[in-house]
Amino acid sequence: MTADVVATLTRYLALCDVPASAEGELGELFTEDAVWEGGGSAYGERFGRTEGRAAIVAMLSDYLPPNPHFRTNVHLLFPGTFDVNDASAQGSWRMQQLSHYGSGGTEVMVARLDVTFRFDADRPRISAFRTERLFSAPLPEER
Repeated sequence: MTADVVATLTRYLALCDVPASAEGELGELFTEDAVWEGGGSAYGERFGRTEGRAAIVAMLSDYLPPNPHFRTNVHLLFPGTFDVNDASAQGSWRMQQLSHYGSGGTEVMVARLDVTFRFDADRPRISAFRTERLFSAPLPEER
């Protein structure tokens, strides 16, 4: 089940990349009662707390096509640590995000992801997702 945990988190981040399409599949990665929240001063205020699968998908959709928030966006997941038991897993990962915004700006950002999964019959699903920005800086201008 450990590989499935990482596969679920990796798939979630891939569906949040732009350009990509997350139609239909994004919600399937979360439990019905999932919680998604920003942590720390920067992300706590920016993202707050969203509860429930449908509300999480709606919130994330504000950042994904056809919304022009990102021109391009890619998430890179670094190895993390996690504990697995019979019914769930909980872990922490570092993630780097490279973004080119619709407004023209660019950014490199590193965040800590603290994620809890519950095991369903067919796959682990995210039941709690917390992201906290650790570092960000503008990327150099394109040449």
